[in-house]
Amino acid sequence: MKNTVLTLQQQKRNGDKITMLTAYDYTTAKLMDKAGINCLLVGDSLGMVMLGYDSTLPVTMEDMIHHTKAVARGAENAFVVADLPFMAYQVSVEEAVRNAGRLVKEAGAQAVKLEGGKEVCAQIEAINQASIPVIGHLGLTPQSVNVLGGYKVQGREHDAAVKLLEDALAVEKAGAVALVLECVPATFAEWISSILTIPTIGIGAGAGCDGQVLVYQDMLAMFSDLSPKFVKKYGAVGNLMKESFERYAQEVKDGIFPGEEHIYNMDEEVLNELKKQFEEEQNEYR
Repeated sequence: MKNTVLTLQQQKRNGDKITMLTAYDYTTAKLMDKAGINCLLVGDSLGMVMLGYDSTLPVTMEDMIHHTKAVARGAENAFVVADLPFMAYQVSVEEAVRNAGRLVKEAGAQAVKLEGGKEVCAQIEAINQASIPVIGHLGLTPQSVNVLGGYKVQGREHDAAVKLLEDALAVEKAGAVALVLECVPATFAEWISSILTIPTIGIGAGAGCDGQVLVYQDMLAMFSDLSPKFVKKYGAVGNLMKESFERYAQEVKDGIFPGEEHIYNMDEEVLNELKKQFEEEQNEYR
């Protein structure tokens, strides 16, 4: 069944946990879709895990559109969400709506995600009024890493918790259809989830959220530059890939690959005739 805003809301009401994973290409998106993942997030995390930047800040709208197009082509049933990258929505409400529209119209996203609380509620409201579903993102917001002073748990202290709660309520009131909570104390995230009518998707925010999201390179041990505490590794795919690359390289050097089962043959008589013809033509030039 196709996942939509309505099915995600129904999952929250039924207590049916929502599953979300990041995806950045057609092949991976198709595998996740076949596995029954509810939502595919084309996150600006692609800047780090796909493009090799040390943060998400350099990611452009063109990067997001390029990768979202690929994911959308591979998602038959999953709900595709695309991040609005840094400075794609902060400058003005009009800029936010225009860029959100590009992710939907040009790239095939079904919703956009942006970071921030009260300060971006005008953008959320305007994008929503343009008939584009918006997912909020609070707690650890990677685009604000320089302000936050690094990748740290958010909302532990009273004042910070009050602000996070107020921002969550404001984002919901502005029209967000869901909210990502990143690196928030588990009991606090669970309480927020019980207050909000929209689904919450946790990442490092405990099991009390209405759903979970992980960067797939993290959960498959493919990315080692960062190793957050909240990541569970579901397979040593990174090691398997490295070992496979090493084995391939060695077999090529040793002449083992390609083997007889990997090659195409031709009639020996045809080859001999070509060789004979070639030799005769060469002799004519000598």
